[in-house]
Amino acid sequence: MTADAPLLVLAAGGTGGHLFPAQSLAEHMLRQGWRVKLSTDARGARYVGGFPHTVEIEEIRSATFARGGLLARAAAPLRIGAGILGATWRMIRDRPDVVVGFGGYPTIPALSAARVLKIPRMVHEQNGVLGRVNRAFARRVDAVACGTWPTELPEGVEGTHVGNPVRAAVMERAASGYIPPGDYPMSILVIGGSQGARIMSDVVPPAIAALPPETLRNIRVSHQARDEDGERVAGFYAEAGINADVEPFFRDVPRRISEAQLVISRAGASSVADISVIGRPSIMVPYAAATADHQTANARALTEAGGTILIPEDALSPEVLTREIARVLDNPAGAEQMARAALSCAIPDATERLAALVETLARKRG
Repeated sequence: MTADAPLLVLAAGGTGGHLFPAQSLAEHMLRQGWRVKLSTDARGARYVGGFPHTVEIEEIRSATFARGGLLARAAAPLRIGAGILGATWRMIRDRPDVVVGFGGYPTIPALSAARVLKIPRMVHEQNGVLGRVNRAFARRVDAVACGTWPTELPEGVEGTHVGNPVRAAVMERAASGYIPPGDYPMSILVIGGSQGARIMSDVVPPAIAALPPETLRNIRVSHQARDEDGERVAGFYAEAGINADVEPFFRDVPRRISEAQLVISRAGASSVADISVIGRPSIMVPYAAATADHQTANARALTEAGGTILIPEDALSPEVLTREIARVLDNPAGAEQMARAALSCAIPDATERLAALVETLARKRG
């Protein structure tokens, strides 16, 4: 890669849901001979371990008006302003060809600087409803790429449906063979997301423990639980005699999805994309506090296709979940049909579609 290769700046907020699509695009653009930089905050830096080592990570200053006390909210404009100044200086120095924002408050400085400097820019929205930052920039960018379709957009804004890019580790297991449930070892994967994961830790273990003994003896569980919940969740499984691996974060989620007979998950956009591309039956519990109920929108196509069983959070209980888990594990043919239905919703070339938009913007600048 030469110093005069085109430069792409990615800006993504502090959750895996924003960072994982950015990682996928970074992997692809590097293969196309581009240079790539990532602009994120300290929180987002926790998710960059999977990025190629040639991606330069820049931590920027930003802030949110949605969290913290009065002092933190009052200081937010100053922190954001400082971040914009820093991002503007770096872009004057680096002269990026395109800037892509993936949502979250840490994208504000990069997108603002790109607008000031008239650099081609776009946003990618993973969810079926625009996040606050992407909504604010929707009329101030050259393109809006949508991961979930349809996406609710402001009046007068046109979106391009590209799908949600998945990481190379997911693509390596795309459409991998599914082993339906049976009288042999089976795997259940539980992924709850960083927000709203407590209810999954409260409800899922007793729901699994209530399965019939002849089913339970074959089950092993991988359960992603927050640090503060991990010890009690692991203790519950151990007392119930269930083989369980409980961790705050699995770095090999694609492998665990591919090996699972059933995935129990929130309906975050990245989770929906990963499960669809690999093709696995799932039970999804949309996060009730998600802005504009966007997680329900994320899972709509998968639900309508029959690839997932959707349980609203206010209807979730151990009894309800036990019944739905049994519906999948006791019906091998139905589980196989769910796996095929999930695959039918996948957009495995989402990264290439998004990259094509980047190339189009770069040509316009040229």
